[in-house]
Amino acid sequence: MATYDGLFDTLGLRDWCDSGGEAGPMSMEDLMAQTKGSEEAANGPVPFPSLDALNEACPAWPQSRDLTVGLEQGFLDIRDALTVVVDPVTQPLSWMLRGTLDVMTSTPWYVMIPILLLITWFVTRSWKIIGFVALGIGLLAFVDYYDYAMQTLAIIFVCAFICVLFGVPIGIAMSRSDKLQRVAIPVLDMLQTLPPFVYLIPLIFLFSVTEPKLYGIAVILYAIVPVVRLTDLGIRLVDKDVIEAADAFGMTRRQKLFGVQIPLALPNIMAGVNQTIMMSLAMVVIASMVSAPGLGILVLRGIRNLELGVGLIAGLGIVILAIILDRVTKASLARIDASQSSR
Repeated sequence: MATYDGLFDTLGLRDWCDSGGEAGPMSMEDLMAQTKGSEEAANGPVPFPSLDALNEACPAWPQSRDLTVGLEQGFLDIRDALTVVVDPVTQPLSWMLRGTLDVMTSTPWYVMIPILLLITWFVTRSWKIIGFVALGIGLLAFVDYYDYAMQTLAIIFVCAFICVLFGVPIGIAMSRSDKLQRVAIPVLDMLQTLPPFVYLIPLIFLFSVTEPKLYGIAVILYAIVPVVRLTDLGIRLVDKDVIEAADAFGMTRRQKLFGVQIPLALPNIMAGVNQTIMMSLAMVVIASMVSAPGLGILVLRGIRNLELGVGLIAGLGIVILAIILDRVTKASLARIDASQSSR
């Protein structure tokens, strides 16, 4: 006798339970397992009233497997409709990723490396940082990982750019509306706490593995949270006295936003950009499981084929890229802080 038989009998649901379908012929193994379970139920603690435990007492009651299968089937039922809407909207992301990958991998190293160094000089104005970037890229090229490193950088550049392009306006909107902030924070909490692998599950069903937007969307969803949060926080932390002074000068809301709030919040926004870039790099490695190119492919190859050296060197390359991106963004943040304090 199942533990919760009495519950359904008391509720008068026995007829409904019995109409749930006759069980097929039991094998000896199933019969012994059922007998053992009955003995444990009689002698052991009462099991939690889970779906499976209730199903033992009432076959008409759904099992946990019914829940997961129903969720999967429901997603598959709306997949075609979702694809019709989402596919055209996200197609530009595939074009951007393909184009950037082609440019950064087909451009000769003696052209691409100076371009990267010029960008570094433009945002940092530090010869030490430039030397460090040149040394890091040179080390990766020396071990023949240059192309993989450029692929990883290409994905990060595109995804981080889109995160900033959409994340900063969302953060600004949140800072100007408490209602929007209350709605957005649970969504951001969910995006920030979901395990990275979970992002890939629905996207695999929506897009082809050969489409770059498959891993691009996963990277963007995972990495956009910091820039949104810190943009909202930075604008909300602007001194109220400064806002009152701007009001006294007759500034409009648009003028206050672009002339006062965003410049003062720029250090926080840049800190969010730094974290977004770091999270993009972390997700690019995981996205190698769904055909994302770059150093993550080598890490995955090291795991699958037990090639210790390949995995370690690729991991070291990822660390080098992470340090380079971190130092460059922090140096640019330091320049912004210095310019703010000198005013």
